[in-house]
Amino acid sequence: MVDEKKLRRMDMKVDSWRMRVKDADDRKTLDEVFDRETLMSVYKLFKEGIFDSVDFPISTGKEGNVFKCSGPDGSVALKVYRISTATFKHISKYIVGDPRFGGVQKNRKKVIHMWARKEHRNLERMTSGKVRVPKPLYCLNNMIVMEYIGTEEMPAPLLKDVFVNSPEEVFDDIVENLRRIHDVGLVHGDLSEYNILMDGDTPVIIDVGQGVPLEHAMAEEWFQRDIANITRYFVKLGVEADLEGVIKRVRGE
Repeated sequence: MVDEKKLRRMDMKVDSWRMRVKDADDRKTLDEVFDRETLMSVYKLFKEGIFDSVDFPISTGKEGNVFKCSGPDGSVALKVYRISTATFKHISKYIVGDPRFGGVQKNRKKVIHMWARKEHRNLERMTSGKVRVPKPLYCLNNMIVMEYIGTEEMPAPLLKDVFVNSPEEVFDDIVENLRRIHDVGLVHGDLSEYNILMDGDTPVIIDVGQGVPLEHAMAEEWFQRDIANITRYFVKLGVEADLEGVIKRVRGE
């Protein structure tokens, strides 16, 4: 039986965010994220004890939004993929050719659900290889619950938004994590300073939904693009690195 009071409280929480948001596009995004079906899925997570409340929005991405939630064992992050507006073409190119998943469906909802499962599985695989990513906790429909990175007051900032005290050390740490991703047979596929969190001085790689196995037809191209993006960024910070040398390090050569 649905507890309408809990659903109303969730609606009121979303309404309070709408009132604080001045940008019309951001208000529209909240409406798209928390439709009735998604609210029912959130309610199911409440019932299963995954978390007790949705506290505040963390970020808005191309395909989904992330929220900080409070649970019985502390804070967690809830990632919700928007079914109505997610970029179908962008998502599809990372699913087509991935042997872990069947052919891309024409049904938008099924594709988004597949995408959420894909990110969850990539997080599991990377976690097993000791890659520093948020630990995956639960996946339901278009939602993923994972480890929250940050303080109770605010999430960890993105690499692009912080002053890096020791660029060489952070760069070496990221390269080591790229090597571990490669060792578990995956490529991130879209790595840059925009999807690395800084937990203090420690980088945490996020947004791994587009990750593909090494045997994917585009894996090599995306692999080299990932390394080029990160190398370019840290060279600007004064790190001495050449692309070919970094590629060899990641491959363990």
